[in-house]
Amino acid sequence: MKPKNLKLIAKTEEDLRVVSAHLQDSIVNVADIASLKKNNIFLMQLNRFMWEDVEKGVFRKNKRIRTVLKFENVLQVVSKNINQQIKDKFLDFLAIETNITPDNNYEMKIIFAGDSIIRIISEVIEVTLDDQGEAWDTKNKPKHKTI
Repeated sequence: MKPKNLKLIAKTEEDLRVVSAHLQDSIVNVADIASLKKNNIFLMQLNRFMWEDVEKGVFRKNKRIRTVLKFENVLQVVSKNINQQIKDKFLDFLAIETNITPDNNYEMKIIFAGDSIIRIISEVIEVTLDDQGEAWDTKNKPKHKTI
C-alpha cells in the first residue's frame, strides 16, 4: 500500500510543534538549505523519517521521504555551528522551538544535533511541510536514549 504524502501548514505555535514532531530524526544536507532574502523565504529539503508509518503497525518497513520545509515572511536568518562552505555535511534534525520577541515577531529555532541552530525571525508563523515523490525503505530506525 502506497503511503500518502504529508502536507502540513503551520500558522500557530501549536501547529509548528506538530510539524516539528513529524520532522524528528530527519537529516538535511547543508547544500539543501537556502535563504531567499528578496522573497523573504527560507527553504530546506530534508530526508524525513516517516514515524507515522512506524506507529501504524509492527510489520511495516521503516521509510524515509524527501520533504520541503518552507518558512515565509522571513525577516532574518542566522545560523550557529553550521559551516555553509561544507556543502556535503549532513545535519540531524531534533526540533523547532518558538518564542515571541519583544517586538512581537516570532523567533523560530531549528535545532540540530551537535549544537547547530538556524534561527529564523518572522512577522508571523507561516510554515509548510510538503513531502515530495516516493518514499524509500531504510534499514535504520532512529533510536533515542531514555533518561
